[in-house]
Amino acid sequence: MRVLIVEDEPNLRQQLSNTLEGAGYAVDLASDGEEGHFLGSTEQYDAIILDLGLPEVDGLTVLDRWRREGKATPVLVLTARDSWSDKVAGLDAGADDYVAKPFQTEELIARLRALIRRASGNASAELTAGDIRLDTRSGKVTKAGDPVKLTAQEYKLLSYLLHHKGKVVSRTELIEHIYDQDFDRDSNTIEVFVTRIRKKLGADVITTIRGLGYSLDEPDAPPAA
Repeated sequence: MRVLIVEDEPNLRQQLSNTLEGAGYAVDLASDGEEGHFLGSTEQYDAIILDLGLPEVDGLTVLDRWRREGKATPVLVLTARDSWSDKVAGLDAGADDYVAKPFQTEELIARLRALIRRASGNASAELTAGDIRLDTRSGKVTKAGDPVKLTAQEYKLLSYLLHHKGKVVSRTELIEHIYDQDFDRDSNTIEVFVTRIRKKLGADVITTIRGLGYSLDEPDAPPAA
């Protein structure tokens, strides 16, 4: 999953980046509203963390522009403002949730996970396909109850496909959502990671749709006796 952080305070911006990367997210950073608006308008993100008190262009204006442009990416607003009217203004401008500074990092990540799940139509923190389970809270993956060790990139790819279970996801979409802005997008590593996941979870866990991409579906139920 790929997240944009738009925050002008350098220490907080880096702290959030380190925390989210440690939790398995690909992260892009912007330090002002102008840069944040540009990235949010031109890149593909699963969620955006947006500070309201930004230089150049304030967060409410950035958010309003995204929504007017038709961008439906979930946005979690950060604000140091105590006034309820500012929180209402953020929600009315199109925010999906907010966290007031100072905040606990664990709460922010939990809210972010929830936004991403809801946006992809998943209510539970556990994503499943047959006997495969991925716990978005702990980052653990199991098959038939047995733990499976995945690399960071394998986990990101599996997580994205599970969030979009039943849909065909193109190679380009996978690259846009599991790597940050600086990744070499001509790389063929997606195919490598799919092969590795199949070896660990089963050859039929991910289906290749020739010319279109990949799909992860619920396995067919066994025939009735």
